[in-house]
Amino acid sequence: MLALALSSSLAFAEGPNLGKPIDPRDFAGWDISVMPDGGGLPAGSGTPAQGQRIYTEKCVPCHGDDGKGTASLPLSPLFGGGKITDISAGMKTIANFWPYATTLFDFINRGMPWTQPRSLTDDEVYALTAFILAKNKLIGDTDTMNAETLPKVKMPNRNGFIIRFPDKI
Repeated sequence: MLALALSSSLAFAEGPNLGKPIDPRDFAGWDISVMPDGGGLPAGSGTPAQGQRIYTEKCVPCHGDDGKGTASLPLSPLFGGGKITDISAGMKTIANFWPYATTLFDFINRGMPWTQPRSLTDDEVYALTAFILAKNKLIGDTDTMNAETLPKVKMPNRNGFIIRFPDKI
């Protein structure tokens, strides 16, 4: 019994020898998380005017000119949003619900356009973020968004959440 226990513990200590260790350089392309404080934001920049051109070309087919979607694809509005009066998703907009502007960058970067996620350049993502923030009157029409300026945008609902892990912000 003792020999069996020792030999099985040695076998488990070595592990199943499946796969190989990942080189950090191989992982870097997938590590695209952007934190509320701007950690993880890439180099690049964009303005609302640049973002409007990209929005017209790449976003209007799904989001429509007014940012509310199309007849065949109604979406929560990208622009505007008054006071939240109930818990429906349509009430919660970027302007009145989202706590951090960096979340907008992260969302666009990861999933837009939905037919070709991760196909936008960093500059295009900054420009679209700037355009949406400007349309929501959260930044000026001539402001430039980049890794330094984007985390400084104060969203109206920034303090509207109970922070579960405050040391992560």
